Order: sequence, then C-alpha cells, then structure tokens
Amino acid sequence: MDKKYLKLLAKEYPTIDSVASEIVNLAAIRSLPKGTEYFFSDLHGENEAFIHMLKSASGMIKKKIDIVFGKTVTNAERENLANLIYYPEKEMKRLRNNGQLTEEWKRLTIYRLILVCESVSAKYTRSRVRKRTPKDLVYILDELLNVTDDVNKDFYYDKIITTIIETGIAENFIASLCLLIRSLAIDRLHIIGDIYDRGPRADIIMDELISMLDVDVQWGNHDISWMGAASGNRALIANVIRISMHYNNFDILEDGYGLNLRALAIFANEVYKNDECKRYFPNTLDDNVYDTVDTKLVAKMHKAITVIQLKLEGQLMEKYPEWEMSNRDLLKKVDFSTGTVEICGKVYELADKNFPTVDISQPHKLSKGEEELMNVLENSFMHSEKLHNHMRFLFSKGSMYNVCNDNLLFHGCIPMNKDGTFQSVKIGGESYSGKELLDKIDIIVNRAYFSSGSNEENQYDSDFMWYLWRGPKSPLYGKDKMTFFERYYIDDKSTYTENYNSYYKFSEKPEVCCSILKMFGLDDNGHIINGHVPVKIKNGESPVKADGKLFVIDGGISKAYQKATGIAGYTLIYDSHSLSLAEHKPFIANESEHTPTVHIVKKLDTRANISDTDKGNEILEKIADLRCLLDAYKSGELKEE
Repeated sequence: MDKKYLKLLAKEYPTIDSVASEIVNLAAIRSLPKGTEYFFSDLHGENEAFIHMLKSASGMIKKKIDIVFGKTVTNAERENLANLIYYPEKEMKRLRNNGQLTEEWKRLTIYRLILVCESVSAKYTRSRVRKRTPKDLVYILDELLNVTDDVNKDFYYDKIITTIIETGIAENFIASLCLLIRSLAIDRLHIIGDIYDRGPRADIIMDELISMLDVDVQWGNHDISWMGAASGNRALIANVIRISMHYNNFDILEDGYGLNLRALAIFANEVYKNDECKRYFPNTLDDNVYDTVDTKLVAKMHKAITVIQLKLEGQLMEKYPEWEMSNRDLLKKVDFSTGTVEICGKVYELADKNFPTVDISQPHKLSKGEEELMNVLENSFMHSEKLHNHMRFLFSKGSMYNVCNDNLLFHGCIPMNKDGTFQSVKIGGESYSGKELLDKIDIIVNRAYFSSGSNEENQYDSDFMWYLWRGPKSPLYGKDKMTFFERYYIDDKSTYTENYNSYYKFSEKPEVCCSILKMFGLDDNGHIINGHVPVKIKNGESPVKADGKLFVIDGGISKAYQKATGIAGYTLIYDSHSLSLAEHKPFIANESEHTPTVHIVKKLDTRANISDTDKGNEILEKIADLRCLLDAYKSGELKEE
C-alpha cells in the first residue's frame, strides 16, 4: 500500500493498540443487523402527509409499541403513546390544557419511552445512538439505554426518572426521547423524485429532508423544473409559476421562497383586465394560509404566465431541431385570424382566442411588457437565498440514479425503443443511451447550475434542463409528448393522450429488468425501484412487477392522484428481515388513526447484516487498510507515536 496513504492513516490511528481496537470495532459493526431503509416517491408538495409518514416511520413505530406493550397496555394507551412520539410538543400542550400533565403521567411516560427506545435502538452501536441523541441529554440517555443486567433496572430507572422530574426537565426530556426514537426508526431515507409541485409546501418538505442524517434523492421531472428555474432557465421559471398558479399555491412562492409576484399581478391585471380567463381558474386542493389571492386575479396571472411559457418553449423548440420537437410548437401552428390550430393534420377550434400579447408575425417573441416581467421574475428566482439553499441540497444529495444495497433507484425510465433496444438521445452532437445517458445528464445538470463551462455550453446545459422536463426522450418525463397546449386551448379530450415510453411495457418482463440491473453492475438478486407513474390499485394494478424485480411506488401521496390510485401513497420499507410495502390512508390533520396497511412482499432467507450491505463492503475495505497499517507498525516500516 502507498506509504503516503499509510502515514495519513497513522495520524488517526497512531499506535498498534488503536489500530487493533478499531479493527475489532469495525468487525463488530459488520455483524450488526442492517438499518431500515425507507423509500418514498412523488411527494408533490404534500408536506403534512409526508412529514407524518416520516414521524411515524410509516407505521413502524406503532408496530414497535405494539410489540413492546401489546400484552400489558390498552390499545388506546398505545395509540396515545404513538401520537406523543410523533408530535410531543402538541400532545403535551393538549394534556397540559386538560390538566393531565401530572408527575405520575411524566414518570410512566418516560419509562415507556425508554422501553420503546431500547427496542428501536437494539441493532445500533452505542456510538451511532449517541450521534442521533440531542447533545444536552447524551449522558442521561446513554445511561438509561445501557443498564447492565447486574443492576436493579427498575430501581435505577426510578432514581434517574425521579431526578429528571425534580429538576424540571421532564418535558424537554420526553420531547428528546421522542425525537431519538423517530431518528433511529429510519436509518436511511431514499426519495425517488418529484418533491415539488401540486401540493402546498414542498419547501417545508425540503427543510425536513435537510434535517435528516442520511438521505438521498433521485431527481424527478418536477424537481428538475425547479432546479432549472433556479439555474436561470426562463421557460422553467414560467413553468414553476404556472403550475403554482394552476393549484393556487402562493404560499410556497411568496412565503416559502420570498419570490416577488407583484409584477406578475400588475401585468396580468392590466393586459387581461377585460378577459374573464375562465379556463385559468385554479384547481385549489389546499387553501393558502399566508397569501390569499382573489381567484379572478389568480386566473389572470395564470393566463399571463401560460402565454409567456408557450412563447419561451417555442423559442427552445426552434433553437434545437435535434430535439425533434417542432411538431409540439403549437403556438406557431395557430391561425389567429380564424382562432384555430392544426395538430397532426386536423384543425381544432381554440377554446380561448384572446392573445393580446402575441405578434402574429413573430408568435414566439415576448412583448415589451412580458420581457420586463420576465426580467423581474428571473431576478427574484436568482436572489432567493432559501430557494438556492434547497436547490444546493438537491444537487449535493441528488442524482439521476442511485445504486444502493442491490437496488437500482431512478424516478422515471431508461428510454427504450419499440423493439426493446435502448433509445439514443443526442446531446451536443453525441448519442447516449442507457446508463451512459443518465451519467451524461448528471454532468449537464450540475454544470448548468454551477456554471463550469463556456457561456455557450452553459446556455445549452440550462436549456437541456427544460428538455428533461418534457422532452420525448427524457428519462425523467418518459412520454412521447406533453399535451400542455391542448389541455389549455382545446376541448376535445382525445387530443390529451400522452403515450408512455416503451420502457414501461418492457420493464414488466423479468429478463429486461435483469439486463438493466446488469448494466448498472447489479446481479439478478437486485431490484429496480421507480416512481413517476401512479399505480391504480383500485383498478387491480400492483406496485410489484416483473416477478418482484420492479417496484413502482407512486401510490398517490398527492391529493391530485388519490381518486385514480385509491390509496394515499406507498412506502417501501427494507429492513433486516424483509421488503415491505406500506399502503397509506388519506391524511387528515388532527385525526389520530393514520396507521397504514403493511404487506411483506419479500421475506429474506436469513437476516441481513451490515456485512451484506454497501456500507459493510466499505467497512471491509477500511479493515483491510488498517491491517496494512498494523503490519507496517509491526514490521517497523512505520513507528508508533
């Protein structure tokens, strides 16, 4: 081994004893059960529902409580304990108001929480538990969770709990215990794309994700839209605002990210003051809390930004003929004199014929007012500190795909042709497909935001992020077209059809999944985990496909999809015993019972240890390095400190 590397390693382990001790420690860690991984997809801004899923570990905390107290505590008390763990401050406030926050309640509750914490932390090392424990309570909790068998445990607990109550820190201690239980329940969190759009507060979800210790994100097309907007792509800035207008989501834009929409409101009210904008009234799934805007004004703002987006997208379709999207430049195909548009050889009447800002001779050109408005909006996006904090998190923790513990994670698809071959996408004159395509896109997306190339290259990268949002060969979008124009301007719903990429047909075949897994360095024991396509369980569809090789876990966390799916989202849970799917019920605030239905979809033959994981392999490599250092000390090649 390289002597320079050994010298660097020796700074951390300066003696034979310290090296030997760490080798023993790492070997012991590899023998522990693997931590529990949680997989979520398509959160779409549903902050309340998602955060409840996190706090409850998708029902697994309640399951632990039932295991620990099932024979000794009533179901109602177990339910109350679960709600306390999820929302300690809220529950203690309720009990205080009801006169129930007594010393006896505190004593019993601390004791029960310690037992739950012991159960949840059993498969972790003491050092790992300490890392997740609130700093001011590390010593007390370490003592309580690691009482040796030769100590009278009940007496020991009673003395410490009495002291906690007498010193007045009981409520803070209870809240910290609840936090520790929640933190230990989820060892690693995977988000399979689409954090943003439709639901009210994706920014609150991002704050929660940033607070997690071990999380990764596989970008979805809606995430890329926001990332591209933060990179300065005007078409995506317009898209982000348009979708927020469509769902009346002002809170995320103005309260969440401090984005200035006043200029849009003034512009829309002036240009469309005599237009009722009936087709643009918002689809309100959630009421705004901080920014209540008159729906008539919202409709005008919605129309204004929609027309701007059509123009900006038309410019991109014209600029990049290699994207083969000229047939989707429908604004250019409008006959404004007759109020019609020709699509695929058929003429349709427009449902809205009022386009006061469109220059018929140059339909893609922004009017002077639109240009000034976009300057204001772009400036607002580029200077939102919180937006860029969240986007940098998506870049640092995110990627097009992830390979983790024999699972291949990506949001949409690996584009395929109708004959089952992998589809090529031309990027900068070169063709890419399969894994190489996703790797290339990773580079482009990061370069677009961090601006590491030439001005021309940066512009291409930024524009390509728009292609990822809705391009016909985009692995994030996965459809032949986005019928954006048709849904706004044509009443004939037959024009709304969007065909999924051939991947979605072929991926239901086990042999195709195996070939994809092999491409990413995995064997036939692996799994593909996707989101993006809502699974309509009420129609008999299953999230488990290709004989268990493929999991599609978009079950409708978003309210917009729950009528179609019949449930309110999935969580895929991978613990040391099994792979399980939790089916969630619609989340209703202040209701106590949200425990999902959990189905085991794959029982492991033997319990999985850390040695069976990627982390176990990393530890094994470190042990090998430490053995080399140990040999160097023993041979005299290096001297102990």
